[in-house]
Amino acid sequence: MAFRGHTHRNLDGKGRLMLPPEFRDVILSFDPEGRFMLTNLDGCAVGYPLSEWEKIENSLQQISGLNRNVRNLQRFVLSGAVEVKLDKQSRILLPPHLREYAKLEKDVILAGMGNKFEIWNKETFEANRKKMEENYENVMQELADSGFELNL
Repeated sequence: MAFRGHTHRNLDGKGRLMLPPEFRDVILSFDPEGRFMLTNLDGCAVGYPLSEWEKIENSLQQISGLNRNVRNLQRFVLSGAVEVKLDKQSRILLPPHLREYAKLEKDVILAGMGNKFEIWNKETFEANRKKMEENYENVMQELADSGFELNL
């Protein structure tokens, strides 16, 4: 199972977010208790099934911490991580540090990304999509130049 598509949602006054059924089903397929990890990355909050998060955490910890930039990345991603659990209404409580980092207030977008999903400020998500639309041909050419074949 994978996270796919995107959907608009609203945070309630307490910072709770109701996940769409298709995202909830993916989470429950990995963990019957509905637990998963959230962290800050790339301007949004990112949700990972626990098994996927373990791979990321192990990879980050295997990188040499001699380089300051690497240590800062490890610190940023790992210290921003928090385990959350779906409640009976399929909601999660987004921690204040993630809401602040990603500028999540009321209108948010959940974007499926295969093995993870992202929670974006709606305006930021739409601006990023617009940039991608405007730069589509250049990105496709870069992929082709690198030898990557994408059969759409």
